[in-house]
Parts: sequence; C-alpha cells; structure tokens
Amino acid sequence: MSFKHRLFNCAIVGALFLSLISSSVGAFQTEKFNITADMRAAMDSISANSLRGHLSFIASDLLEGRNTPSRGLDIAAEYIAAQFRRAGLEPAGDDGYFQTANWKTMEPNLEGFELNIQHDKETISVDEGRVSISLDKALDLANAVAVKVDFNDNAALAAMTEEQMAGKVVLTEMPDARRADQTQRTQIFRAQNEFFLKMNTLKVALVISIDRTGQPVAVASRMIDPENTSPPRRTTTWPMITVHDGRAARMFNAMKPGATAAIVSLHLAAPAEKPLKLRNVIGILRGSDPQLKDTCVLITAHYDHIGVRADAPGDNIFNGANDDGSGTVSVIELASALSSLKQKPRRSIVFMTFFGEEKGLLGSRYYGRHPVFPIEKTVANINLEQVGRTDSTEGPQLANASMTGFDFSDVGLIFKAAGELTGINVYKHERNSDAFFSRSDNQALADQGVPAHTLCVAFVYADYHGAGDHWDKIDYENMAKVNRCVMLALVMIAENPQPPKWNEANPRTARYVKAWKQRHGQ
Repeated sequence: MSFKHRLFNCAIVGALFLSLISSSVGAFQTEKFNITADMRAAMDSISANSLRGHLSFIASDLLEGRNTPSRGLDIAAEYIAAQFRRAGLEPAGDDGYFQTANWKTMEPNLEGFELNIQHDKETISVDEGRVSISLDKALDLANAVAVKVDFNDNAALAAMTEEQMAGKVVLTEMPDARRADQTQRTQIFRAQNEFFLKMNTLKVALVISIDRTGQPVAVASRMIDPENTSPPRRTTTWPMITVHDGRAARMFNAMKPGATAAIVSLHLAAPAEKPLKLRNVIGILRGSDPQLKDTCVLITAHYDHIGVRADAPGDNIFNGANDDGSGTVSVIELASALSSLKQKPRRSIVFMTFFGEEKGLLGSRYYGRHPVFPIEKTVANINLEQVGRTDSTEGPQLANASMTGFDFSDVGLIFKAAGELTGINVYKHERNSDAFFSRSDNQALADQGVPAHTLCVAFVYADYHGAGDHWDKIDYENMAKVNRCVMLALVMIAENPQPPKWNEANPRTARYVKAWKQRHGQ
C-alpha cells in the first residue's frame, strides 16, 4: 500500500468539538483545538522509510528475538536510548535513559551432578549433557524406589495414594509442548500442570521424564524479582528431570506400569543465582505550561519478544517485528516528531519501552511499583501493540485502529476524533476491545488508576508469535498514518487542562476508578 500523506493543503485552524464524548464518559472536553503549521510539519515528518529503517534493525536476526533476558534485548535497549538521545529527549532513568530492575537469575548447577538408574541388574549413569533440569533446589536421593506411571492413564493416576507414592520417584514419558504443534501446546501445558499438581499432592520426590529423541532442550534460567515471591508466568519449577538417553528409554520400556524394582540415586547441587539487570527505557519531552508541565502523558510499547527456540525447525529466530517491534519504533518515531515542535505541548510527554511483556508484563508492572513520575500526576497511558501489520485474520485493516477498553474512559473517543482528522478509523472491536484490555502493558498502569489503553491495528494475524513475523511484512505507509493519528491525540490530551477520566458508568471500570480515587485522595 502506498499513498501520499497530506493532512491539509493550506494553513487551517481546525475547530474540533468533542461532542462525541457523552456525559457518561468523563469530563474531558476540548472546546476548540488549533492545528498549527508547526503541528502539521511535525506530523508530516513521520516517515514510512524512517519506521522501516528502525524496525529492520530492531527485528533483525542480530537481536535474536529480544528475549527477556538476552544480549539482543540489551542491544535493543541501547538502540532505543540512542534514538531518544538523537531526538533530544531528557533522560528519565536512574542510569541515563534506563530504569534498572536489579533482579537475579536462577539456573541449574550441574557441578558434581550424578544420576544413576538401576533396574534388573543393569545400572546406567546419565551424563549431565543428556538431561534437562527443571528444579529450583538441591536434591539428594539414595536408592529411591521408582514407580512407572503412564502420563495419559487418568484412572491409574486417580487411584494413587500418598501412602503409595510419598518419597518415591515417578518414571513417565511426558509430551514436550515445546516440540508440539502450536495448536496443541495449550492442551499439553494444561495436562502437564494437572499431572504435577497430582504429583505434588502425592508428595512424590522427583519426576523423571523419558525423552526418546535424545536431544536435550535448553531450559531457560528463571528470573527472580526480589519484590515478588511468586515466580513469573510461564516459568516451570516443578521437580522434574528430563532424560534424553536411549539406554534409559530401553530400560523404561522393559518396566511394567506401577511399582517397579528400579531404584534411583541422584545428586543435584542447589541452583546457581546470578545478578541480572533488566531495563525500561525512558525519555521525557518537558511540557511548556508552568502548571501543567509537572503532569504527563505516557506513550509506551514493549521492546521484548520471545527469542530463539532451538527446537523449532528451519527459522528458529522469533523476530517479533509486529509484536512489538512496530510499537517500539512508533514510540521512537513519535519522540522524534514531537521533539521537533517549536511550541512544546503544555503537559510533558513521556516515551517509554518496557522489558518482559511476553513474560507477564514484567517491565510495566515494575514501573507501576516504581514510577519515575508520580502516578497521581500521570493523566493517561497510550500503549502501542501490533500497529504495523494490516493482514489480520479478519481481513485487511487499512486505515483502521482499535483501542482496548474503548469506552472505559474518555481516551477512546479522543483518539476517534484525532482519527477523523488523520484518516484513521479508530473504533471499538466488539469482541476484542474489552477482552484484550488486560493483555498488554496498559494493564499495569490501569491498575494504578491511570486511564490506560492499548492501540492495535491487527489483534490476530498469521505469524502471531511465529517465526515468520518479519519486518518486511509491515505496512509502513499505514503505520506512519496511524502514528500521525497517535501524535495528534497525544497533543490533544497534553494541551487540554482537563485530564481524561474513567467512565464510572461502565461497571468494568470500578476497580480502576477506585484506584484513581485512592491516588487522588478521594
């Protein structure tokens, strides 16, 4: 898709009335909004080629999918900081543009590892290179009795008792969701979770899963947030060792289900902990109004993705161009455009990219607990997700953008009004608008009481979380047009002395209204 963007052919002062905003949707009003030549020039500076240049690097193989944590993620953070520096943003972190989360990683410690399985006068010693370990504590077993369990035999599992199984080792053959077709993974994860909950109830000492492929799958180190005692989402800490050894598979085949004559001995050292620095990237364009400059609007995106999957066939780098490289480079481009304004907006505008969204909104939740700018003076958060691809599974999404929680606050209709001036149809997706509200980084700010929403072009597309989400599949002309809409809406919010409000008439907003009132002493 290609077209020439012209907002206006001559100098226009646009009288913009937000009469669309009903009394049930808060009190944000703009009696008259002047679109100046300065604003038009800044909006025209938003370039499809500039977006393409940024994203072809952010989503390149060099960055290896920007997993949290990874070298590629660190490179991306440095690149974003460099672009904020180029735009002239003021650094707003504890280390220049970086807000640092000092966490730890926990990973298996294989020093002195020993695993021996004895059955029918045969003993095999399994080398540490043939195991994948999911265990976050030291464990020593001496001649522990083994029980063969059919993972899929629900009746047998239901019949097991703690008296029979406590302290014993379960030998089983568990399907590996990481090697399964993506459509089957959720079902496999659910079955595994139920299986381990049962093993935990039975007080089993260890689960050993037999893998017949003989190809170990690297188990990622576990991140530890010192402020959170519960493990991050998608982290497995069940006591399990997967054995990738043909000898163990043959021994397993020779056993009958149930109690066996096999015994297991194990020495596993306590996992190793290492310091880990994770970084949000933050810059600020200071407002021009003496009173309003201490309040701010956040424009955000997450710069991480899911990294490299060694077990994936063919292309195993998940570049995440649309999810969420597109949002990341849009934040960069908006920083450049808004910084070019000769007359800066009245409120400050904060540009921020988060780590760890794919691991459970980690970076945005960290910011929510450690806000650089007071939450009570943060008037709105606009989060950008998947704004580059127009090839939605629902059909082409040209000049369309949907906002999550569209009618939760004034923000949806402010964006709709901005879209009418920039040729973008900003609308409420009847199925996904509310359902996706909690699935991106806006949720962490909404939980703090800030009117916060995510803008999205294609909710679902063919390469979502797939290896094929490459930078050359982005519709850059359309993304530039969406960015112009976002810029205008940001200026509208930043220029108005009345901040956006939650829609108290919508029952879905009750928790956010309560948080807002607590923050504002009401």
